[in-house]
Amino acid sequence: MDRKVLSIEGKELRSIELADSVFGREVSDGAIYHAVRNELANLRVGTANTKTRSEVAGSHRKPWRQKGTGRARAGTYQSPVRVGGGIAFGPRPRDYSYKMPRKMKRVAMMSLLSQKTAEDALIVVEDFKVESGKTRDLASILGSLTGSEKTVLILGDDDPMIKRAGRNIPWMSFLNFDRLRAHDLLYGKKVVVTESAAKALNEFYGGKA
Repeated sequence: MDRKVLSIEGKELRSIELADSVFGREVSDGAIYHAVRNELANLRVGTANTKTRSEVAGSHRKPWRQKGTGRARAGTYQSPVRVGGGIAFGPRPRDYSYKMPRKMKRVAMMSLLSQKTAEDALIVVEDFKVESGKTRDLASILGSLTGSEKTVLILGDDDPMIKRAGRNIPWMSFLNFDRLRAHDLLYGKKVVVTESAAKALNEFYGGKA
């Protein structure tokens, strides 16, 4: 499919060929769901912890004798049924991360790119630099393209000055063409792809899944 390449002022410059297998494929909602779920699970720190009855501080003597008091029998102050006692089956430190099949992850990323293209939310812009590294310079460029909507900028290479300029823009996130994140793409209102990144995406994802 053909897509217009815009200048940083929002004017049409030329056309670029986007691979149908990457930007025009059938959207797999299941793959997108699993990719987002995998990313969120891998971000969980899993440090929640509770003390069991063996870890709670206090005396381990029997509170009262077994028989003759008329009270229910009790063996320890740390019992989970008592106030201040241990927690039965409470959370323990654990690792929530897991691996997702590589092919499914690729399908998810291509589905998201295709979805944004179908919604006319994907914009291809000429390669540009922010030599000053200043937030206002990058904000003015993106303002002419997307306004202030939540934006994902996909770069063809790791440009530290652009990323420095965008650190203080709360509605913006950066992705490299070979390190996409499903969560950012799904919830981004606009996806801005530089011309070099669009060509790299054609090669990186085209024909492999």
